[in-house]
Amino acid sequence: MKENVPCGTRNFEEKQRKCGQAVQKASLMCYTKGQRKPAEGKTAGFDHKMFHVEQNFPGEEAERVAKIVAIANQKGGVGKTTTAVNLSSCVSALGKKVLIVDLDPQGNTTTGYGIPKRSVDVGTYEVLIGEAEPDEAIRKTEFRTDVIGSNTRLAGAGLEMIDLPGRESRLRKALAKVQKDYDFIFIDCPPSLDLLTLNGLCACDSVLIPIQCEYYALEGLSELISTLKTIRKKYNPHLDIEGVVFTMFSGRLNLTLQVVEQVKKYFGSKVYKTTIPRTIRISEAPSYGQPINFYEPKGKGSEAYMDLAIEFVKNNRPHDAAPKRRRKAAEAEPEAQKNALEEV
Repeated sequence: MKENVPCGTRNFEEKQRKCGQAVQKASLMCYTKGQRKPAEGKTAGFDHKMFHVEQNFPGEEAERVAKIVAIANQKGGVGKTTTAVNLSSCVSALGKKVLIVDLDPQGNTTTGYGIPKRSVDVGTYEVLIGEAEPDEAIRKTEFRTDVIGSNTRLAGAGLEMIDLPGRESRLRKALAKVQKDYDFIFIDCPPSLDLLTLNGLCACDSVLIPIQCEYYALEGLSELISTLKTIRKKYNPHLDIEGVVFTMFSGRLNLTLQVVEQVKKYFGSKVYKTTIPRTIRISEAPSYGQPINFYEPKGKGSEAYMDLAIEFVKNNRPHDAAPKRRRKAAEAEPEAQKNALEEV
């Protein structure tokens, strides 16, 4: 059976000549079902075939300025690093240029991309204390996502930065040097509220909050919102909430549904429609040094994170993605755009 090619994927060159605009081509991996003939003594089935779709984003290449998103929650064990690794990989699979910064001394994001922590000679630690430039610390990976890795040396950075000038904004100044090279920069923050997390929240434009559907997670969430409001008031006036995503989701539990109801009542439209299920494959993928969309491309976990990536990119359209342009629009229409931290 012939593969079905989505509408709008043909005659790109002709459209480019008519428009005369800068065009970026992005490769989007998609799956299509093709019916196969039944083998002898068996029923008919379906074959999954992968094909590529080229998407055009007029004018995006010329004005690229990465949106910086911190993935943070002061409570540990909520799937923060798992979300950071898999979401960044899936966004990259959608054709975006992505950099992820491992700001956690445990270095789980680093190993999640198959980079041994001992091999990180230049990483987040050296960038923060000024011993290296960010482009020197960037590691290319086979998963099309660039990584600034970390290891246990980063644990001492908090003490060393105390006497350094602009200690809370050192990461922001460093990432500004490579911001033009990417569409999105993700920061995996540690599960604490120390100087490292403060650097991550001061450097970002918005915060993505993974939350496990349990009571203690709700307590930690209220404390995190209070911290974000303080940081927005003192250090980062443009800080906003990117959204809240439910991880390790199980719709069979009453507690899960109760937590979802409470969070939606609190955050409203900021809650992502996509939820991440609890699966063994998601837990196994880090031990193989692969994001879930490479470890098991057709599994439930991979599909969930790909849906989350699509929803994330859809919420950050090209004309909204650049912080400078977004901030100019906010200044032009202060009443039309409200920060989510002002509403919660």
